[in-house]
Amino acid sequence: MLGPSGSGKTTLLSALGGRLNGKISGKILFNGAQFNKSMKRRIGFVTQDDVLYPHLTVKETLAYTALLRLPKTLSKMDKIEQAESVIVELGLTRCRNTIIGGPIVRGVSGGERKRVSIGQEMLVNPSLLFLDEPTSGLDSTTAQRIISTLLGLARGGRTIITTIHQPSSRLYHMFHKIILLSEGHPIYYGQASGAMSYFSSIGFTPSFPMNPADFMLDLANGIAPDPRPAHNSSIEQVDPYARMEPDLQKSVKQSVMAAYSKNLAATLKAEVNIGQNTGSIKHKRSLDRNEWTTSWCHQFSVLLQRGLKERRHESFGGLRIFQVVSVSIFSGLLWWNSSTSRIQDQVGLLFFFSIFWGFFPLFNAIFTFPQERSMLLKERSSGMYRLSSYFMARTVGDLPMELALPTIFVIITYWMGGLKPDAQTFILTLLVILYNVLISQGLGLALGAVLMNVKQATTLASVTMLIFLLAGGYYVQKTPPFISWLKYVSFSYYCYKMLLGVQYSKDEMYVCGNGMICRIADFPAIKHVGLDHLLVDVAALAIMFVGYRLLAYWSLTRVKTRPSL
Repeated sequence: MLGPSGSGKTTLLSALGGRLNGKISGKILFNGAQFNKSMKRRIGFVTQDDVLYPHLTVKETLAYTALLRLPKTLSKMDKIEQAESVIVELGLTRCRNTIIGGPIVRGVSGGERKRVSIGQEMLVNPSLLFLDEPTSGLDSTTAQRIISTLLGLARGGRTIITTIHQPSSRLYHMFHKIILLSEGHPIYYGQASGAMSYFSSIGFTPSFPMNPADFMLDLANGIAPDPRPAHNSSIEQVDPYARMEPDLQKSVKQSVMAAYSKNLAATLKAEVNIGQNTGSIKHKRSLDRNEWTTSWCHQFSVLLQRGLKERRHESFGGLRIFQVVSVSIFSGLLWWNSSTSRIQDQVGLLFFFSIFWGFFPLFNAIFTFPQERSMLLKERSSGMYRLSSYFMARTVGDLPMELALPTIFVIITYWMGGLKPDAQTFILTLLVILYNVLISQGLGLALGAVLMNVKQATTLASVTMLIFLLAGGYYVQKTPPFISWLKYVSFSYYCYKMLLGVQYSKDEMYVCGNGMICRIADFPAIKHVGLDHLLVDVAALAIMFVGYRLLAYWSLTRVKTRPSL
């Protein structure tokens, strides 16, 4: 598919590949069979941008794709061997153990990245392969290697359909058939070798030898060749298109469109009708099935392994560990050996627990789905896995780091801060904080999935957490009735209340002013919140735990699967 920018190449390719949302007029038939989701999993579609995980190697990338896309009738070893054969077929043996890389991390070259993207689609051995501008951003030599690879695949019995913006003459002559588009309308369809003679037959002949692709793109833009012979002594004659007027360009476009309707449209329709009539009923029935190639548990397992391997560099990175450990030690020093005689300090430490482990997981989780949106759209469009298996694997994969860091934090700060030196109280305090982390993570996932924009989600999260902070029961103890309900939607309030309930009992006493003995339950900051109804607090947090994740999952189902045009 040839055409200038904005001519509709990507839109047409996306429609044929089932990647275009919305209503489409007409029918899309493959061997006479109606296009469906089952067929979508059996064709290949390579997007213009190479959407790959940067920290996985070439072998790992193709192996995980094979485990997800190849049918469950094959063993794991067979799928790995299939990935190895694709590596050999595409000439990726030299870089098989090199990471893909990205803007920050150095990895394979641009041409090798493109071949990896093609390899992911080749794993299902598709008879039909779509590619959207596979040579975009590549030098001429690398572009020729990519097209030569595609030519080899076509000679092996596959149909390759690709959009290309402006191929060189040697690339152009590798293609068998050409569709030339202009403003969404076809102006040529047929053999690549016959394009120049066709345009000559309708009155458009170049005045000097030139790349056929350049000539046709000029016509698609409404620029007709200058009938005068070109001479190197005249700049204006060397560039005969510099002063083309819009009206004349419009006239040229209308002329080539009319010629197409008169000379080529009938031939194309005849080919389509022949293909439609020869589609067998048996083949149609085989394509009507809409079965997943692998089970839910298999998809979850593979996605979990892939996610852990991809994010191991950031999950247990030294910077995050240093951040948490340094804050925990500094907090322990600030609250060093505080006792019930310093009840205000202890209450402040418990509130700090609830706030810090509300902010930290929330802002980490916000990035989860916006950063993986392009990967999710690509793989879901190919029917690789169920959304539910991806969602569970993604959220479960974050738990080791999300739960390990607060555990380290509590172990350090709890004992340095002089809280109740009791194993049961310590374990309950840790469980409450881990529970709070899961709620906070769920809210971050929901905000990220709903907005799918990191800046917007971060801003909304900052405002939300500020409200939860002020309504948490520590800073303001006498709030106006019309706004006091805010604390009941704040998970920080419930966490803070549960930490107090675990740390103190109603009948426990402490030394207050002038050596007097007072009940801890009567301390103003504790009395306002209360030490009872802890099971109600657990239930409220459970509702938030489930509700936030359901909201995140529902939001992901609403994410459009249309590729960027």
